[in-house]
Amino acid sequence: MKLSHLVSFACGALLMLGVGSLTQSRAQAPGHVYELRMYHTNDGKLDGLIARFRDHTVDIFNRHNMKSVGYWVPQDAPNAGNLLIYVLEHPNRAEADKNWAAFNSDPEWQKVRAASEVNGALINKIDRYFMNPTDFSAMK
Repeated sequence: MKLSHLVSFACGALLMLGVGSLTQSRAQAPGHVYELRMYHTNDGKLDGLIARFRDHTVDIFNRHNMKSVGYWVPQDAPNAGNLLIYVLEHPNRAEADKNWAAFNSDPEWQKVRAASEVNGALINKIDRYFMNPTDFSAMK
């Protein structure tokens, strides 16, 4: 076998190894981030919070590139009746922060929030988690 054949084979093998590694690292790098939020409401305020989300908040989220994945309420005590759980999808963490800042300064949001809290705050605690999908997750 000629030396040129061996060199060509080695170069081809290294090239394929490099392409394979690049493809694998792209597949593993998250293309977006999920944000889990849990809103613990004050007594008797869950229905008001759900109405605010249904009638206003989701539309404002959409304007600020905040993609809703889903919204849930627990069935069982102790959180049935006082917890709203939802997940948003963002392109990345920096975009999430930018979009939340824009959302919070949105005049319509400020008006909606103030109107919904005329009789007191709806929420007493917010839990927030940013999450990356695992390699075996159906949602990637």
